[in-house]
Amino acid sequence: MFEETCNHKTQDGVNFIEYLNSKGIISGIKVDKGLQDIPTTNGESSTKGLDSLAAMAKKHYDLGCRFAKWRSVLKITADGAPTDLAIWENAWGLARYAAIC
Repeated sequence: MFEETCNHKTQDGVNFIEYLNSKGIISGIKVDKGLQDIPTTNGESSTKGLDSLAAMAKKHYDLGCRFAKWRSVLKITADGAPTDLAIWENAWGLARYAAIC
C-alpha cells in the first residue's frame, strides 16, 4: 500500500488494513521516498527515505502492516553502468532498509 491508503476506510467505517486482515490478506507498506541522483554518475540513482524509515515502519506496523517494500534501481548501459559506486550505494541502502525493518 501507499502511505495514504493505510488511513482509508470502507463505506462502513472499517479501516482498510483491518478489513483486509479480516479477509486473511496481510498488508504491507511502500516505504521508500523515491529516487535521487548519485553525484558524479551519469544518471544513476539511489533510493531516498532511510532517514525516516524507522518511524514510518513503526507507525505502519502499529496500523497493522506486516511487511514493507523498498526499491532500488540500477541503470545498465553498454558504457559501464552500473558503476561500482551505484552498486555500493544501492547495496548499502538495501542493507540499511533490511536492518531497520
